[in-house]
Amino acid sequence: MLPPMEVGLRLGRLRASLDDAGCGALLVTSTTNIGYLTGFTGSAGMLLVDADRAVLVTDGRYRDQAPREVTAACSEVEVEVAVDGRQKLLSGLTAGITSLGLEAGSITWAQQRRFVDWFNGTTLAATDGLVETLREVKDEGELARISAAAAIADGALAEVCPMLDTGPTERQVASALDNAMRDLGASDRAFETIVVAGPNSAHPHARPGDRTIAHGDLVVCDLGAIVDGYHSDMTRSTRIGGTGDGREAEMLTAVLAAQKAGIAAIADGVAAAAVDTACRDVLTEAGLGDAFTHGTGHGVGLDIHEGPALSGTSTATLRSGQVVTVEPGAYIAGVGGVRWEDTVVVEGGGCRRLTMSPSAT
Repeated sequence: MLPPMEVGLRLGRLRASLDDAGCGALLVTSTTNIGYLTGFTGSAGMLLVDADRAVLVTDGRYRDQAPREVTAACSEVEVEVAVDGRQKLLSGLTAGITSLGLEAGSITWAQQRRFVDWFNGTTLAATDGLVETLREVKDEGELARISAAAAIADGALAEVCPMLDTGPTERQVASALDNAMRDLGASDRAFETIVVAGPNSAHPHARPGDRTIAHGDLVVCDLGAIVDGYHSDMTRSTRIGGTGDGREAEMLTAVLAAQKAGIAAIADGVAAAAVDTACRDVLTEAGLGDAFTHGTGHGVGLDIHEGPALSGTSTATLRSGQVVTVEPGAYIAGVGGVRWEDTVVVEGGGCRRLTMSPSAT
């Protein structure tokens, strides 16, 4: 049984940020953010949050579901079902509000123009990341769900890994991983599972194809599971027939060393960019600096990619409770690619791995 999440405390933390954002209320339109704040899992809704109340406006499809989920989450949210459309209902709810914040990251230009008519007389203010910033630090219930998703991916990889030596196609292995994760309890895969081999593995986000995995190939398996909406993310690399020697073996060793350096650099208060530097320095020393073509990692939670970013340009500072990936890689055209990735949770003096599959080359 997974522990409960602290959904009921989240609205208070959001309200504390409204004044600094220059708005008297916030209209939450991201379905992911609505779910985070209320427990509602439906696909249609808008959440109005001001200093005194929070109102979830949805339609008749969720007449019963919305109140049930909000109550179960212990979130102090009123539910209103828009019978004649949302405009009239929301216009009434915002009467007297002089400045209404909109989530810039989830509002299209067409919606913004429509809201100008809906909220005539109210100043509309673009906000950026008010809820997403709250989501970065996970409570114990969220960590338990990400851990469960990571354990499912671990189990699926252990189950399917022996298949690599039997000459399957990339697509067959990816399909087997997807099925295994669902059989082990995942509601879905966290993203399109990546299984690529040989020269194909030189492309960081290549899609599995019909290439047969052969002796001597570098193989990259990137997978994750979803539990209660929370994601995990993990990549393991190997070489069919053993590490051997040559460029492929050097890449496996160097990238794993880079990942260990990145994980060792993580702690509360550390600059996210410093983790990227730790990984990149190891690969540069190994002559693979130019082969590391992406950032070192990203946050994981209700979205597979969320803040903070672990890259050379990141201005974030790591905080306890954040869940991030550490995934350096090296990719050489005509040879192949290697990536090692774990999902970890930041703690005071370091971090704790949530993905536990072995990292032996």
